[in-house]
Amino acid sequence: MDVAPELIKKCLNEDRKAQFELYRLCFAFMMRICFRYTKQRADAEALLNLAFCKVLFGLEKCDPQYPFGAWLKRITVNTAIDEYRKNARRIESYPEGVVEDTFNDFDPLNQQFAAEELMQMIRELPEQSRQIFNLYAIDGYMHKEISEMLGVGISASKWHVANARKLLKARMYEQKKMAAK
Repeated sequence: MDVAPELIKKCLNEDRKAQFELYRLCFAFMMRICFRYTKQRADAEALLNLAFCKVLFGLEKCDPQYPFGAWLKRITVNTAIDEYRKNARRIESYPEGVVEDTFNDFDPLNQQFAAEELMQMIRELPEQSRQIFNLYAIDGYMHKEISEMLGVGISASKWHVANARKLLKARMYEQKKMAAK
């Protein structure tokens, strides 16, 4: 995502039209990220607006030598994590040990699902498993980083990814069976 340096300068000078233009440019990009971390569109929009406020207030910290989109993604993901932490009632812990990867025997080449179907399946995962799965599988964070961000053990992070994969695999088989009927 490219944003003109002139637009950023105008936003830093609190030009409301420029801020609205930046919001318009960033909306779809940020909404895709926010929607991965929430179940409902209204929650994703609220999260996006909170993240965008952080973007506006932190715009002077944005280093122009790095891509604006990467900085924007980081702010948005961190806002989602902060909101999750704030709203988490309890954090489950799981026993240390090796987590079996239950996704190895699944052949995604033989499965055909629309991106929206897959995103809906991910949205239906239990909240903590969905959050951790998004961070690991979609945003590319390592288990150690997720552990530090969310305050869970590394084994808990691995368990949630394995659990999400197992649930997604079961849901995909269920969808495939229904489609075959």
